[in-house]
Amino acid sequence: MPRYTLIRLVFAGLFLILSLQNVHASEINTRALVDAAARSVDTFSVDPDMEWLHHNMHKARGILIIPQLIKGGFFFGGSGGSGVLLAKGENDAWSYPAFYTIGSGTIGFQAGIEVAELVLIIMTDRGVDGLLTSSFKLGGDISIATGPIGAGAKAQSVDFKEKSADILAFSRTKGIYGGVSAEGAVLKVREDLNNDYYGNDIRSPRSILIEHYANNPHADELRLAVARLAEKSNY
Repeated sequence: MPRYTLIRLVFAGLFLILSLQNVHASEINTRALVDAAARSVDTFSVDPDMEWLHHNMHKARGILIIPQLIKGGFFFGGSGGSGVLLAKGENDAWSYPAFYTIGSGTIGFQAGIEVAELVLIIMTDRGVDGLLTSSFKLGGDISIATGPIGAGAKAQSVDFKEKSADILAFSRTKGIYGGVSAEGAVLKVREDLNNDYYGNDIRSPRSILIEHYANNPHADELRLAVARLAEKSNY
């Protein structure tokens, strides 16, 4: 391959990673993102490949929904997206959402563009606590694994239970890539989006998810969708 072509591909890959991971707040409509998250929850709730999720969501301590995760590259790859986190509190009530972005970069021979819906199910209090920090890398002290999918996922749940992680990742994808791995991805709190959605200087996820200082009736449909999924899995 000619040297100048390789250089162009490298710079194109770097530009892709930066464009995916550095989304300015003014380019994100928080209300539209919450609406998209609610639609994603409804979609996952009827997907037959998500049988394990359907039967175990009631055990979750939290859920992070990324309605659109964009991944692509040529030689260099990157992924990025924005989403919302809800935590389960007393009497199994789900909190209002806090806003996050997710991003990662990979190096290797790869080509193509993929758009995915990604749902991270937080199964432990330790996982929720980790996500309350301003920036958090998935994996390491807080373990993450790909959740069981497919028609046999319910039967697999007995074996999987012993290997369960703090966070389980479920994705629905279309494109050249075969799937989405969230291992090593970095999650960042979007204090600017929290403030934009709730106002009154509400910024930290703890004030929204744990202390319940913030509310916005617009998110009630999303909270109801999550509650329906959790209630359905308890039967």
